[in-house]
Amino acid sequence: MEDAAKQPAVLEALVDALSDGSRRGRQQAARIIAGVAREDPELLVGHGAALVDALERPEAQTRWECLETLTRIIPLDARVCEKAIPGAETALFDEGSGPLRLAAMRFLCALGATTEKRSEKVWSLIDEGIQCWHGDLEFQDMLLAVIDFSQGKLAPEVKKALGDRMRFDATNGRGMLKKRASQIVENVS
Repeated sequence: MEDAAKQPAVLEALVDALSDGSRRGRQQAARIIAGVAREDPELLVGHGAALVDALERPEAQTRWECLETLTRIIPLDARVCEKAIPGAETALFDEGSGPLRLAAMRFLCALGATTEKRSEKVWSLIDEGIQCWHGDLEFQDMLLAVIDFSQGKLAPEVKKALGDRMRFDATNGRGMLKKRASQIVENVS
């Protein structure tokens, strides 16, 4: 990872490996790229198109690592990240991989929190994800992303719909579910 962060040619080779024919090579490249993004996401700004394209790979790990990388790029280049919405939608409803669904929810919430228009663009996916995955293992972590979304620049209609969606759990839930749902409702009120 250090080589990739310090040497542009190494990073370029890793990005190229995302479209390689080897499943293992793609997964390893995506893992290292996600590590670089955690340290210095600016290094990956020019590689958004390759990261979006990698969301079409069959293996879950490549896709979740690329979604995590794209999530870190959003503050730097949200326009390129918007092109990842279709891939994130597919990932959000992948029944075989909880980490992939969680990465997709984090991405969609982070992107949607940036502007009112983007909140409107991704809200239906976030709403459906909340409904589909309510009670699943990753749901509590998904709610953390929804909390961040609820603090973003949301369109008034999205705020209302999000409050309506979470009100039942805020009133009738227990434990962390109730606490997180209540925080979301408070944030959008």
